[in-house]
Amino acid sequence: MHTTLHLLADAPPQMLPARSLMAFTLASHIILVPLGVALPLITLIMHAYGLRRGSPTALLLARRWSAVMAVQFAIGVVTGTVLSFEFGLLWPGMMGRWGDVFGIGFGVEAWAFFLEAVLIAIYLYGWRRLPPRTHFLLALPLPAAALLGAFGILAANSWMNTPRGFTLDSAGNPTDVHIWKAVFTPMFGPQYWHFVVAMLVTAGYVVAGVYAAGWLRGRRDRYHRLGFTVPFTVAAVLTPVQFMLGDAIARAVFHKQPVKFAAMEIVWRTDTHVPEYLFGRLHPDGSISGGIRIPQLDSILAGFRADTKVTGLTSVPAQDRPTATQATIAHWAFDIMVGIGSVLVLLALWYGLVWLRRRRLPESKWFFRSAAGAGAASVVAVECGWITTEVGRQPWIVYQNMRVAEAVTATRSAALWTTFGLVAVVYVFVFGSFLVVLLKMRTRWRLADERHKEAGAVEQPETDTPYGPRSRVAAGGAPAAPEQGPPTGQGPPTGQGGP
Repeated sequence: MHTTLHLLADAPPQMLPARSLMAFTLASHIILVPLGVALPLITLIMHAYGLRRGSPTALLLARRWSAVMAVQFAIGVVTGTVLSFEFGLLWPGMMGRWGDVFGIGFGVEAWAFFLEAVLIAIYLYGWRRLPPRTHFLLALPLPAAALLGAFGILAANSWMNTPRGFTLDSAGNPTDVHIWKAVFTPMFGPQYWHFVVAMLVTAGYVVAGVYAAGWLRGRRDRYHRLGFTVPFTVAAVLTPVQFMLGDAIARAVFHKQPVKFAAMEIVWRTDTHVPEYLFGRLHPDGSISGGIRIPQLDSILAGFRADTKVTGLTSVPAQDRPTATQATIAHWAFDIMVGIGSVLVLLALWYGLVWLRRRRLPESKWFFRSAAGAGAASVVAVECGWITTEVGRQPWIVYQNMRVAEAVTATRSAALWTTFGLVAVVYVFVFGSFLVVLLKMRTRWRLADERHKEAGAVEQPETDTPYGPRSRVAAGGAPAAPEQGPPTGQGPPTGQGGP
């Protein structure tokens, strides 16, 4: 305890508000990231299905998802811009010394951001204005642009975890920068693919969860069935893949960042036959209270053998490792993430077994209740993954090269706390507006679908297809005779509800 208090006393007073502000804005922004990275691909999968099968229902879903994509992108612009300013304002020591080395990642992300904005605008404009296949082909680069943005951010973060691509001069400043090595660091591959698949899984479960909730409320038409099946299938197929990628990145941390691994697993002393603790709390004297102790499992998971040596926190001086509290936070976040991932694997297996045996969706209400909650659980897992990565690296902002205390701004803590309060108020307004817009869109779409049903039998074709002129019904006029589908061979849906 004395060591922990000593380290806290040595920290600059502005470090706590700077960390708190950065943590709040990152935790808020990351809620939007799965939809920003993965929704374009999921939308295009639905779009391709609609064109291939001639399904107006699938095309309608794709068009509506593209509108959600645009609104989410606009909100992400606000939160992402705040983060970009914070890097320079809160951590000038890091940006001033190391910006020339790892700044290329932020440059790539900025370029991808503008490219994605243009492609989203073209995609939205193309509905009803471009030939169907031309519209689809013009949208194909959109998922790649979203993944390119993730590439830039993950390149910068992985460099902070395993910095490479430079030499230090006599004053400790980086020189002879090798961009290729600075981008493709040892942790980049494991982090990037783990992140990308996590975004696809999370977005799939979030979107499917909306339609699972509608299914539980009795909206069991083709619209909800298709809106659930496509994104849930994407997520279910990738969930076991993500579990294996998670195991791979944990092993990469074991080899490349052994002290962070010790924090994640609350290992105090270097040893073999190390037990695994499910939860539990690490104390400053190295003792562990609470949790479930599984003998030798940590060594087995790390190296597939019980005699695998696992590096402990005491392998480095106290000032070069996370505190007991920080290690406990990283450990709990890691365990929650793994626990959620394990439950999602079971849910994916449930879905897959029923589909393979009966070629239909499960009928159990508990399945759809679980599916409705999977989206929120996935977001929690993403938050926990970020906490594990960032808290486990402490006290380093650039691993083994610069401490957080060396990088923090000299701005007075009172000013930082005031800024934190203002940012929190703005974010409440921004996210509240986002929610209001989504709810209004849902209400408008639901009313439009009800007018379509009043226009004719449920089995008749969609009267407001995403290609061709708007129908009188969709525009709010009197019911009209059903129109012909677009020139893509689209067949009739079986009725729609709200999203």
